[in-house]
Amino acid sequence: MPTVILTGLPVPGSPLADELRSLGFDVRPATDPEDAAAALARVPADQRVAFVDSEFVGHVHALRLALTDPRFDACAVTGAFAVQPGARPALDRAAAAGALTGGAPGAAGAGPALRVPYADRLAEAVEAAGTAVQRPELGTLVATVPATPAERAEAVAAVASVDDEAVRLRTAVKSRDGFFTTFCISPYSRYIARWCARRGLTPNQVTTASLITALIAAGCAATGDRWGYVAAGVLLLVSFVLDCTDGQLARYSLQYSTMGAWLDATFDRAKEYSFYAGLALGAARNGDDVWALALGSMILMTCRHVVDFAFNEANHDATANTSPTAALSDKLDSVGWTVWLRRMIILPIGERWAMIAVLTALTTPRIVFCALLVGCAFGALYTTAGRVLRSLTRKAERTARAARALADLADSGPLAELAARLVGRTVPGAGIAAAVIGSVALLWTAWAYDFGSRQVVIAAVVYALLAGAAVARPLTGALDWLVPPVFRAAEYTTVLILAAKADVPGALPAAFGLIAAVAYHHYDTVYRIRGGTGAPPHWLVRSIGGHEGRVLLTVVLAAVLARDAFPVALTATAVFVALVVLVESIRFWVSSGAPAVHDEGEPA
Repeated sequence: MPTVILTGLPVPGSPLADELRSLGFDVRPATDPEDAAAALARVPADQRVAFVDSEFVGHVHALRLALTDPRFDACAVTGAFAVQPGARPALDRAAAAGALTGGAPGAAGAGPALRVPYADRLAEAVEAAGTAVQRPELGTLVATVPATPAERAEAVAAVASVDDEAVRLRTAVKSRDGFFTTFCISPYSRYIARWCARRGLTPNQVTTASLITALIAAGCAATGDRWGYVAAGVLLLVSFVLDCTDGQLARYSLQYSTMGAWLDATFDRAKEYSFYAGLALGAARNGDDVWALALGSMILMTCRHVVDFAFNEANHDATANTSPTAALSDKLDSVGWTVWLRRMIILPIGERWAMIAVLTALTTPRIVFCALLVGCAFGALYTTAGRVLRSLTRKAERTARAARALADLADSGPLAELAARLVGRTVPGAGIAAAVIGSVALLWTAWAYDFGSRQVVIAAVVYALLAGAAVARPLTGALDWLVPPVFRAAEYTTVLILAAKADVPGALPAAFGLIAAVAYHHYDTVYRIRGGTGAPPHWLVRSIGGHEGRVLLTVVLAAVLARDAFPVALTATAVFVALVVLVESIRFWVSSGAPAVHDEGEPA
């Protein structure tokens, strides 16, 4: 059980101790530094521990933000300071030093030098020793330690003037979200989140409910009947409401977790791509084969996300990061309506799911996919063009960390590694040039020549060699962040072309399964990097071949197997990749010591 050490003389009538207990803390009093150090020594090192000044006045949610957020090893507001086990050694040293200096912690009537709350002195000492201390933005919330009765009365009045619960509900909603989510979902989903919190439900349970609802929606779409399409559209919207609710519940109750971030990210893709498969199955029942459109939609969405992730990683900690294009964007942000327009035209997840749900209920799967491809293609072109302009016009030096992240996102296997060693260090700019040349040559050859032709095999070998050349030099160039999405587009689209050209039953569904398995691996890589734990182990990347190895394998299978055997080979490859990736991914996220993270607004 987490512990709060309440420092200083008790304040008659203060509700502070009861408020701390309501947050789940065991409250222990300490009137001087010696008592505080002794109380700290009795708290197990593997438990959260906090110091709060007995004269603290503020909102309960301010205390909740400072004392219970699992994402930070150390967190503080005025008069309150909490640490997790990771920062406990620094706290022990600070408390020992405080005990040696003497003086009652936060004692009433103390001299000016001692009026600094003991919790604040500890936080400053821990921070000075090199441990980062998070200080949450409180906005209208109050957190203070009054020095006089008059200041205390003023602080109590300030607390009474602000509705703590209203602030908590408002801040449960993302500060940056799409138009549909902001105005059509969040106004009521936040109350669903509060209802869930009061009944002890966790964000992970709500995330799972959202996934189950989406899978039922996909099953309804797979019936191919009009009632099934209508039910699928309604259930998809319900699933999206729950998808918004899980994040709002996490922010409302500060139930952040590494597992939760992973589930939220991967389940979103599982829901959307399962729904695509359901639509394709439903269309097939009515004699309309739209698997190529479903596969194209999945490829487009995945490549678009890789563009987002790669650009953000490349510029995560870039120095001298200035650009006229970015300045123009900031200027447009001052004009309110342009903000919402620019968020809507890129078709984020809210607008996208709303469009899919409505069109599913009212039209046919073919129309759904055509609209999706057109809308997402426009959004992808808009965002990618803007990022290319920013990259070309900004003067920035990218760090070794950014180059490492891009190399991990490239997903290079043994063949590319061997080619990189043979090529040696290349000239600046060669990375993106090699990636584009190899990818375009591969896709053109796969499109122009017959299924199974040796020219496609030769093009795949050249692609593997150029893939090595692309990563032979650290990816620090202005446009090198495009290397991972170019590779994703080349691999996925090659599989699509070959499956379509095979022209046998089951080839496109098998290709859909293979790309879904590989895409999961790529999303898993992204969220490990964003969680600060680094990419998956290299043995995993090697065991599934890297992008160039999978391309070469697929092309060779098309060349040596009969057309009827090609879907079986794709299915076997998909099962192998899925098993290897899922087993390692689940093992990592369940047992990982990664810090708790939560997505606060990444475009989806």
